[in-house]
Amino acid sequence: MTKRSAVSRHAAALLLAAGAAFAQTPPPAAPDPAAPAAVPPPAAAPAPAAAPAPEGPLADFAWLAGCWRGTVNQREFREHWMPLRGNLMLGTGHNVAGGRTQDYEYIRLEPRADGVHYVAVPSGQREASFRFAGREMDGPDAVYTFANPAHDFPQRIVYRRASEGWLYVHVEGKLKGEARQIIYPLRRVDCESGEFIRQ
Repeated sequence: MTKRSAVSRHAAALLLAAGAAFAQTPPPAAPDPAAPAAVPPPAAAPAPAAAPAPEGPLADFAWLAGCWRGTVNQREFREHWMPLRGNLMLGTGHNVAGGRTQDYEYIRLEPRADGVHYVAVPSGQREASFRFAGREMDGPDAVYTFANPAHDFPQRIVYRRASEGWLYVHVEGKLKGEARQIIYPLRRVDCESGEFIRQ
């Protein structure tokens, strides 16, 4: 037997084996018309754009936005500030003791010709305005002072932004010639649950 005939027989054997393997492979199944069409996976939602940093004369107070809560002597007090919008910040205060409202107030921060003003409308009282006197750093705390020397009481309202989510609101001045100070310690809370937010 020649070398050429041996190669030919070998090639023929390979072709026969390949044909047998192909014959044993089942044809692809026809699609079932009753089966639901394959749904492509949903496209990933684009990441939300970062909110622009607040601008204008009230930008330094934007951190106040949100809810704050504190309790002293079984008296709970809250402040809720809306985000800075339209060059204005709006807030409310609410004090409750024994399940009953003791007092409430509407608050706003607004720019005027002579600077930023803290304007409070306590329940049953007239509107009172306190001009922003400046911000100071006391260690890690930022202290924001609003003043109105002509007001009966208080003459100063101080917001001390402290660490770990604490905010201390000081109501200060003289009442009938005597110095008085009331401090409301508050912490940032979830607006719906009222639970403290760890920071």
